[in-house]
Amino acid sequence: MEAIANWYENTIGSWMPKQIFVLIVSMIPVIELRGGLVIARLLSMPFWEANLFCIIGNIIPIPFILLFIRRIFAFMKRHNILKKGVEKLEARAAKKNKAKERGEFAFLLTFVGIPLPGTGAWTGSIIASLMQYNIKRASIAITLGVLMAAAIIDILAYALPGLIL
Repeated sequence: MEAIANWYENTIGSWMPKQIFVLIVSMIPVIELRGGLVIARLLSMPFWEANLFCIIGNIIPIPFILLFIRRIFAFMKRHNILKKGVEKLEARAAKKNKAKERGEFAFLLTFVGIPLPGTGAWTGSIIASLMQYNIKRASIAITLGVLMAAAIIDILAYALPGLIL
């Protein structure tokens, strides 16, 4: 994350506000809010401002993924565009379908909320869409999971910065 923060400061930092940068970074799969908050801390953004922009950035893609990812995946498979990657994602989501029996809401909330590699709003939204969870309930669970992840990363990045920075 330091490399990304340094790149920002040395290239686009003179014309792009930090707030917009961390919002965009928080929208990127894999990095998401977890990386956005760490980058915001490295850029010395105030706590409240970092959270506001990172949470909004991480939430923006959720409805689009929930509504359109199955169509996008079908198109990609039909036209052999990253077909193997799509099939791997679908297989991973199918494995997670067992969680539906235990409660999709609690599963999505904890899956998105606990900041581990491979979890987050993007993956949670893909799973919810592929498993055809109720969109409204999935959106709420994923959003609450984003807030939970933000609280955990805030503790690590702002309250105990020596642990990850």
